Amino acid sequence: MGAIGFEGRVAIVTGAGGGLGRSHAMLLAARGARVVVNDLGTSVDGRGQPSRMAEQVAAEICAAGGMAVANGDDVATPAGAARLAEQAIDAFGRVDILINNAGILRDKTFAKMDLADFHRVLEVHLLGTVYCTKAVWAGMVEQGHGRIVVTTSSSGLYGHFGQTNYDTAKLGLVGFMKALAQEGRRHGIAVNAIGPLAATRMSDGVLDAEVFRRMPPEHVSAVVAYLASDRCGVSGEVLVAGGGYLARAAVVESHGVVLPADHPSPEAVEAALAQASDLSRAVAYPDLTSAFAAAAERLKAAHRDRAPEDSVPAASVP
Repeated sequence: MGAIGFEGRVAIVTGAGGGLGRSHAMLLAARGARVVVNDLGTSVDGRGQPSRMAEQVAAEICAAGGMAVANGDDVATPAGAARLAEQAIDAFGRVDILINNAGILRDKTFAKMDLADFHRVLEVHLLGTVYCTKAVWAGMVEQGHGRIVVTTSSSGLYGHFGQTNYDTAKLGLVGFMKALAQEGRRHGIAVNAIGPLAATRMSDGVLDAEVFRRMPPEHVSAVVAYLASDRCGVSGEVLVAGGGYLARAAVVESHGVVLPADHPSPEAVEAALAQASDLSRAVAYPDLTSAFAAAAERLKAAHRDRAPEDSVPAASVP
């Protein structure tokens, strides 16, 4: 099929002053995209004075023969996100690709966490993604094309000690992505999530040294580039990637049971919970309508199978 390229496409990459974002921006530019490199340039926790990280990456891209401009706006504000989108339009005339990568860490156990730190992590990860996506969405709808990637985390998918703020934001992004993918489908807009496993400033000290060495950001960027390409054939998916590993992560629902209809009780729940929790026949539903329809059909099937004179059945779903 030939190489995946981005000639004629314009990409915004947030948090691209280093780590994953820099790697994403460099790869897209090397494949022909014109790139807006966004980074506020602060430390990993979002504190400290802004630096010129975005300018340095944009200069690297241009020195290598690509096209890029730098942006230092704070994407965690609607005004900053709007300026970022406006700069892309002013510089290159359109926006085809948005890679939402900006993020910070402020880890503490929930008991010790200041709510201001909880709020700031949500602002950057979750609301920053919402603001940037809102700023480019109308243009993508109008042109009938768009590729949006949001950055979730295995920590958000499965939970991690000391990261209630981060995990809340990262799992919230999956819900945002799932709904947006359904809205974007009729407009030619694909929306997906990446769960990166990579050696960056944010993972330093979390991974052991050998694993850290084997997980350069470039391995994740290859997956992001596919999701950003015209050849991307999926939308509404979460891909976990790093170090050559690639997997699909999904919310699944067990086959389930039907509780006694006439006398539901906490005791009935207790008796049925083990069977209801069995994931051997689990399904990943593509949308809410499909999940509701499956549950309704199981209820109908269970009621059809019950004898009319049996007032307190304990039937499980066939």
